[in-house]
Formats: sequence, C-alpha cells, structure tokens
Amino acid sequence: MAETAYKRILLKLSGEALMGEDSYGINRSTIVRMTQEIAEVSKMGIELAIVIGGGNIFRGIAPGAQGMDRATADYMGMLATVMNALALQDALKGHGVVARVQSALNIDQVVEPYIRPKALRYLEEKKVVIFAAGTGNPFFTTDTAAALRGVEIGAQIVMKATKVDGIYSADPNKDATAVRYNDISFDDCISRRLEVMDATAFALCRDQKMPIKVLSINKPGALQRAVLGQDEGTLVHI
Repeated sequence: MAETAYKRILLKLSGEALMGEDSYGINRSTIVRMTQEIAEVSKMGIELAIVIGGGNIFRGIAPGAQGMDRATADYMGMLATVMNALALQDALKGHGVVARVQSALNIDQVVEPYIRPKALRYLEEKKVVIFAAGTGNPFFTTDTAAALRGVEIGAQIVMKATKVDGIYSADPNKDATAVRYNDISFDDCISRRLEVMDATAFALCRDQKMPIKVLSINKPGALQRAVLGQDEGTLVHI
C-alpha cells in the first residue's frame, strides 16, 4: 500500500456536487461514483471525516428563500444536509465502507448527535464519520462547519472538493489565460481576493494553521492523488 501524506482528513463536499447533471436533488450515478472515490481513500487506512452541504436540496440564501426569516431558512438548509449525509452513508455501505452520521441538530430517531469523543473513536476504528447539520447554528455555512470540525478532530488538512480542479488566478470558464496555483499562502489569497472559503471558515483555518486543499470531486482519482501528496489541486497554507 502506498504511503499517504496524511493520517486524518476532513473532506468538505458541497451539496451541489451530488446533483450531477440534474437541476436539484441527488443523482444516483453521481453519488455512487463519488463514494467509490471516497471508499478507495478510506480503504488506504486514512481516518476520514466528511462535512456535507445541502445546496442541492435547499439553500438558506437561495431565491426560493426570499422573504423567509433567515434563521428559519438556515435550519431548513441544515435538515437538507442530514438528508444528504444519510444518502452518502448508504452509498458508502454499498462500497463496503462503514460510516456513521453525527448531526449538530438532535434528531435521535434518525442520526446520532455530534459527540466529539465518539467521533474520534469512530475515526480511530477507521469508520468514516459524516458530520451533518453544519454547526447547528444559523448564519454559519458548511464551510465554517468543515473548518470547525477539522480543528476539533485534529485533522491534518481540510480538503474542499468542488467542481473546479483548484484555485485559479481568474475564472477559468471566462478567462483562457487563467493559471492554476499549485500552492498559495493564506495572505496571498486575501490580497488577491481569491474566494477559497467564506471569510469565517478561512480565518479559522488560517488562525489554526490548518492547510486547505482545493480539488475537483469530478476528476477521477483526484482525491486519492491528493491524499498521496501528489500534484493535485491547490494547497493553501501559512
């Protein structure tokens, strides 16, 4: 087995990534493909935790939430992440990977509550831990939840899996001259106004010296290459 660059990872997945080519919801072939990639990394002996978003089902700041109380909309978004977490857990089971869902909101009949020592024990047992319901508080994004949980569990890195294969000097879809950074500092991200994560999550990672790796979840083998420390995506560091 190849030597990995990290022992414990926090993987941030956007809810939109589960849609595939659909306009909303969960695309079955997409989630099966994604969880196959995750399963391969888990079977390498990595201690893996995941924070999942809910934008494929409901986003608190989406047009559909206009006129709605923001806190109420955000709680609805948190419940959407629980649905995604359960779907992710079920798909991982199909690949022979044991996963546990812990929610920042208490829904005892459906998922476990978030209990840090229990999450750490699951990780040590090589179970994948899926953190749902964000931080459990409105006005905070799942990016912030990923940064927070990453620090709490002692992850060595936060890997943010998106639709693009790293951080670029400009929007690669609009500017053909855009260049992908192999690595970049937190300070350079700020000075160049590169939107890696929301400000709260980014500041927490910077203050805690938690590196961030931005990569594409749609690129076959990208996650595994990143775990092995190969040139994949963009590394944000101190």
